[in-house]
Amino acid sequence: MKRILYMLPLLAAAVAATACDAFRTLGGKHTKTAQGAPYELIVVCEQREWTGQAGDTLRAILTEPVAYLNQTEPRFDVLRVRAQDFTGMIADHRNILKIAVDPTLEKASAGVQYDLTAAPQIVVTLQGPDGKSIAEYLSTYREEVVSVLEGAERERAVAFARKYGTPNVEAAVDREFGVRMAVPKGYVLAAEQPDFLWARYEYPTASQGFFIYSYPYEGPADLTAAALLKARNRFAARIPGPSDGSYMTTSEVFPPEYSTFYLDGRLWCELRGFWDVEGDFMGGPFVSYTTVDMKRERIFTLDCYVYSPKLHKRNFLRGVEHLLYGVEFPTRE
Repeated sequence: MKRILYMLPLLAAAVAATACDAFRTLGGKHTKTAQGAPYELIVVCEQREWTGQAGDTLRAILTEPVAYLNQTEPRFDVLRVRAQDFTGMIADHRNILKIAVDPTLEKASAGVQYDLTAAPQIVVTLQGPDGKSIAEYLSTYREEVVSVLEGAERERAVAFARKYGTPNVEAAVDREFGVRMAVPKGYVLAAEQPDFLWARYEYPTASQGFFIYSYPYEGPADLTAAALLKARNRFAARIPGPSDGSYMTTSEVFPPEYSTFYLDGRLWCELRGFWDVEGDFMGGPFVSYTTVDMKRERIFTLDCYVYSPKLHKRNFLRGVEHLLYGVEFPTRE
């Protein structure tokens, strides 16, 4: 039975409440598997709106370049179809965004629906009396719209990791750091030391990896950008490069970006930038997440990196970013 909750924020439980009007529908169980690749999005929109203000605004938001990649890549790969062509496998896509113009409406609003014709699936509907009102709504709630779509991809990745994990890597994380972590299958444990763990996922022409490290927490100064960068370089040096004596470090060409956020009530510090190999020619994007394990009075850092010299990097980077959401500290610290 479908359940509709009116006047909820667009992201419902996914993001903190906003002032935007929205509805959320939960579909029933489906045997069909949703189609499409990660971060691929079907936009159902008529030609008038697509070439007008609503379409221009939507494209600007959805195809905005992802920050800190070596080349320009959009947030989503957008495929647009008309309503009359929205049938068959297209209607079973994993990510769908609909633009609906109805002159009888008083103002623009948004709706989020899940698993309507397949699973896992998200359908976002943006509706309003005209294209201008929808464009204005998008401009106001651009981050919320993106967050709900990215959140759906993240939830799929975490659910997959929890269902199809890598037990030996997960056990090593628990053993060394007292933390539970959902690690998707494919990762291989490359190194395990008392304060350091390294795992990697090797593809024919690309690589994803993460390393976790811990050290005593002495005070708030340990969480500054400079302190975190110093610690990162110290532990990254344990990851060897392809030639003798080479090792990973942080690129100095583009200084990492520092930010903080809360996840499940826990403060995390983020560094996002590029890594290099000292003594060789390799590099790529990285993102590290640091928090304080108060129970042990130690810094805990999950550092994730991507190496993909020939292929696009967005989905590889998103894949390692999702790892953070599978980390669970003991309930009592």
